[in-house]
Amino acid sequence: MNLWKRETHTVRTGFRPGAHNRSSKGPKMARIAGVDLPRNKQARIALTYIFGIGDPRALKILEKANVDPFKKVQDLGEDEVNRIRQVIEDEGNVEGDLRKDTQMHIKRLIDIQSYRGTRHRRSLPVRGQRTHTNARTRKGPRKGTVAGKKKATGKT
Repeated sequence: MNLWKRETHTVRTGFRPGAHNRSSKGPKMARIAGVDLPRNKQARIALTYIFGIGDPRALKILEKANVDPFKKVQDLGEDEVNRIRQVIEDEGNVEGDLRKDTQMHIKRLIDIQSYRGTRHRRSLPVRGQRTHTNARTRKGPRKGTVAGKKKATGKT
């Protein structure tokens, strides 16, 4: 089964693809790992809103949790959301923990004064990119070149 494309569309009575089917339920937002998942997206797409989860990992998580990847988040049951949450907790390394680990790795590089650490400390590109031109994202806006600006002298 190809998980990226849906082979056939299931036909349900009273269901039209593309039509907004508002259920009588109130707004139900799935909150996993401290992130509110968007309600109107498929589960495989919505999981990528969590830092540290991309497309392949989202599919693996949904497969382990035994959840249809094409099911919309608003259609997920409470038990399915709990299963997804449990799988993510078991695998670990998402959101805050992952960000903290990344910051610790950068701090270690700065502490041991490696070349990469000094580039991080100076806010310059780390991976060998040129800086003579470009690198504006890391360096910030250009500083204006003011050479030999004369002060206006008033008549006395």
